[in-house]
Amino acid sequence: MTNFLQPPRLRIGEDIEEERHATWLELFYDLVFVVAVSQLAHSFKEHISLSGVIGFVVLFIPIWWSWIGTTLYANRFDSDDVVHRLLVGLQMLTTTAMAINIHHGLGESSSGFALAYGLGRVVLVVEYIRAGRHIPSARLLTNRYATGFAIAASLWLISAFIPLPWRFVLWGLGIIIDFATPLTARKFQIGLLPHASHLPERFGLFTLIVLGEAIIAVVNGVSQQKWDRFSVICAVFGLSLALSLWWIYFDNLGGSPIQKARQEGKVAIANLWLYTHLPLVIGIAAAGVGVELVLLSQQGLALPDPQRWLICGSVALCLLAIGILHRFGVIRYCKIRSQYRFGGAVVLLFVAIFGKGLLPVLVIAVVALVAVVQVAQDLYQNRPTTRLVDPQI
Repeated sequence: MTNFLQPPRLRIGEDIEEERHATWLELFYDLVFVVAVSQLAHSFKEHISLSGVIGFVVLFIPIWWSWIGTTLYANRFDSDDVVHRLLVGLQMLTTTAMAINIHHGLGESSSGFALAYGLGRVVLVVEYIRAGRHIPSARLLTNRYATGFAIAASLWLISAFIPLPWRFVLWGLGIIIDFATPLTARKFQIGLLPHASHLPERFGLFTLIVLGEAIIAVVNGVSQQKWDRFSVICAVFGLSLALSLWWIYFDNLGGSPIQKARQEGKVAIANLWLYTHLPLVIGIAAAGVGVELVLLSQQGLALPDPQRWLICGSVALCLLAIGILHRFGVIRYCKIRSQYRFGGAVVLLFVAIFGKGLLPVLVIAVVALVAVVQVAQDLYQNRPTTRLVDPQI
């Protein structure tokens, strides 16, 4: 801690920016999201159905948005003082409460989940009000954020006292306002775009959190099965899938999307990068659950339809999200790579639709093969002879 009491300070702007990495407090804060994502994945594993998928997404969104809110605030206005540490501690407490209420988060525990999320947003509003008081140049942005997030938080808090299913109507309105608030503040963001090196690193760390669920899935799946050649092969394919998703995401970050947004003066580039991460991390987390269910399936029988749709659909969603980022140049601009991502997604959806009767080992083999092909294509393009011809292909 550099100072006992240090007001928020502006940490962005090309004239004042320096190379930044995640702080120890941010890494500590991430731990509660490791737990929250793990609890959500465990709950999802017990309810594999269309309603289960919807419930998984509904609960995942506020968890992810809680992390986004705190991360974006720290990216712009981080200060290492007692007040900031205590406020982050309160946000960790509310996230822990969300994790505790996840298992019945759309039923008997939904009021507790709503209260936890709403209170976490209240803490964020306090942080933005505090930042606006001490940083006049950012006051228009902080006021807009504080107002929008306060309205959304109020809806979530009120929903805790409204009976089902009307409670979910207020959830929907609240999350729409939460998501729309940054979009309505674009004119205030132009001179206050996030830190160009810090934010991509933070997003990468959250991506690692959900990728970790895929590794845990392999361990859980194999440890609960009697070891045989099929379980070992499926485990290898599961790890190959996780490695491939890691590879095609982190190996293609290339230039910073924030830097690109600054150069072109388009806040939309940064927003596209931010919001496209939602389907990406949902897909990765769901893929981890899918891998575990494949490993737990009876290897001599056809993989049930829900499990096949889950593993194929979740990885297809990941490839689709990464393909969009490629196509619009938010990460490494490359039409060929985006076409491969989209093509891989189509192949997986084809298997999901027409793969009825396939054994579990065959399904996960196809999924892993599609992901490995993506890596092979990237390696092929990265070979020196190709890069000399066109560095952007």
